[in-house]
Amino acid sequence: MAPGLVTTAADIDPLDWPNWRGPEQNGISRETGIIDQWDPAAEGTEGNVLWRNVEAGGISTPIVLRGKLYTIVRADPGTTKEGEKVICLDAATGKKLWENKFNVYLSDVPAERVGWSSCVGDPTTGHVFVLGVCGYFQCLDGETGKTLWSRSLNEEYGMLTTYGGRTNVPVLFDDLVIISGVIIGWGDMARPAHRFLAFDKKTGETIWFNSTKPLPEDTTYSTPVTSVLKGQAALVFGSGDGGVYAWQPRTGKPIWNFQLSRRGLNVTPVVQDDRVYTAHAEENMDNSTMGGIVAIDGTKSGDITKSGELWRAQGMVGKSSPLLVDGRVYAFDDGAKMYIVDASTGEPVGKPVKMVGTIMRSSPVYADGRIYACTTSAWHVFEPTKNGVKLVNKLRLSAQDEVSGSPIISHGRVYLPTGAQLYCLGKPDTKPAATARPKLPEETPLANDDQPATAQVVPAEVLLKPGAHQKFTVRLFNDRGQLLKNSTANFTLTGPGEIDKDGKFLAAAAPAHTATILTAKVGDLQAQARIRVVPELPWKFDFADGQVPVTWIGARYRHIVRDVDGNKVAVKLTTIPKGTRSQSLMGPTDFHDYTVQADVKGALTNNKLPDMGLIAQRYTLDLMASDQKLQIRSWTSQLERFSKSVPIKFEPNTWYTIKFRAAAENGKAVLKGKVWKRGETEPTAWTIEAIDEAPNLVGSPGLFGNASDAEIFIDNVSVTKNTPKS
Repeated sequence: MAPGLVTTAADIDPLDWPNWRGPEQNGISRETGIIDQWDPAAEGTEGNVLWRNVEAGGISTPIVLRGKLYTIVRADPGTTKEGEKVICLDAATGKKLWENKFNVYLSDVPAERVGWSSCVGDPTTGHVFVLGVCGYFQCLDGETGKTLWSRSLNEEYGMLTTYGGRTNVPVLFDDLVIISGVIIGWGDMARPAHRFLAFDKKTGETIWFNSTKPLPEDTTYSTPVTSVLKGQAALVFGSGDGGVYAWQPRTGKPIWNFQLSRRGLNVTPVVQDDRVYTAHAEENMDNSTMGGIVAIDGTKSGDITKSGELWRAQGMVGKSSPLLVDGRVYAFDDGAKMYIVDASTGEPVGKPVKMVGTIMRSSPVYADGRIYACTTSAWHVFEPTKNGVKLVNKLRLSAQDEVSGSPIISHGRVYLPTGAQLYCLGKPDTKPAATARPKLPEETPLANDDQPATAQVVPAEVLLKPGAHQKFTVRLFNDRGQLLKNSTANFTLTGPGEIDKDGKFLAAAAPAHTATILTAKVGDLQAQARIRVVPELPWKFDFADGQVPVTWIGARYRHIVRDVDGNKVAVKLTTIPKGTRSQSLMGPTDFHDYTVQADVKGALTNNKLPDMGLIAQRYTLDLMASDQKLQIRSWTSQLERFSKSVPIKFEPNTWYTIKFRAAAENGKAVLKGKVWKRGETEPTAWTIEAIDEAPNLVGSPGLFGNASDAEIFIDNVSVTKNTPKS
């Protein structure tokens, strides 16, 4: 088969492991002849160690596709070039074939949590999808590592990349790749919510988006699984709002929701026979107890919080996703204890089993009649018995070999990621073999329902320039979310622009920042698409109309316009839940070589001052009032990568003008900033200058602010192209 050739289902290698929970999305391998013991101190193939690769060590779970292993790791850790990268190895030898490195920018994620997500491989194309910790989302050519398309989800949609570091894993379904996170966008999406974005996997075009409840308590790390419930394709996941949800994967339309916890869910569910099994370690909704393992009736619809629970069992299972094997659920709590419950009743099978170690992040794998499970400090192999499990093998690992990712199995080999290295375990003479996979549940045939029930406009969201054209297509789906056909529609616009009967939109020619909602009606059905129009530079904003620009990402919920000192200005409040420290992005991500300027004022509250600043080309110029310094940085929590600070005198309740110039010169980023009291003559010299040798060469202009301690006032924002004299 030629590299990259699109295959049929019959051509897909059943022994590949294309996503972190395996080909069946449940942690189960059908392979036989898998080793159950090994010696990490052994060299070569002694002790069942086929190879080890230090560069591929990390916290991500690898995948195997078409003879190659892919994983995400820190790049150049502890240096001024540190970032994130996807690394591709020959799965049989461990030899590195290529890497795709990218910067971490505009993020609070600590370096130790880089590589938190996992790659997903598309068996039909060989493409690999990856979400970086800063929201950089890519489709890669699996053969070469070349980026085929990318989206900066932070800048384009407002995806949060917090200090907690939780970064979700992409999911493939039909022609879609689906990703989620807590997103603070524009328009009616300005409030934080756990939102899902579905993209065309070939082009990166936005197909649909939807959200769970606004203002969730947490971000989330529950990878969705795709399955079939009562004949209907379903995307099943745990949310940052503490709920378990099932949605139609082609439309994003909800099927049901089950409120399990008061905080976010991180465990990936398991689905079998119309039942959903999942767990958590947070406070329960109906009492003050913590955690639980639960079975949910997946055949229902709507809010099934009260009607959908089949059983609940004890267990503080917050990180490790459960296994469902032969009618039993095996769940591992955060303290490295295994619970075994009957999948039909929830009744315990035997007593909880304490493993070596005190922390469990990794998820178990089942193969060849055995369960492979790793605490952070030890490897275990268990064999299910009538009354529970029997320990087959255990091995305490070195402190450097801390396990956060999960073991996987492919072509007779076990791949174990640790913080220090990636191990390939097995016997060199093993001939891979496997039993047949069970037959998957099937959707009800499309012919059983050909009546339209849902309309969808594609693309669901676009960013255009004035005078640009965009063709929109309307799709119709039946009640089960199956695609019926494309359709003509009656189109209307709320906002500037024109659209014809064929769905061809023409943006208004005026150089204005505008938003338009397109509504398509087909009979009684309707669907919408969101359009932002942002002109070329220069830009000027003075808030005289009493509004924060609707096109700014992450701005309206966190800012209001108020009369201050005789003018209308934007105010970043101290009272906004989950948003006092944030950034707002203004436009296209391919801008470069420009200057951002604004007037800012920081209030004094309880002897505390805010931080305020500008964003240009994925760098932040931060006026840190409390620290009395001015700082340029790109990766907030890893200042060793790139940052520079100078002292500055800042007075509260005083207007200052702050100016930030970014440029790409000779393969480097040249950054310059200056601050002066508003109304005074602009100083000739720059207050701060820095050069980044590992540059961000493009990025959206924006604002940064931390109003946790005191309010920030903003006025007279401008963005202009650089000139030799600027």
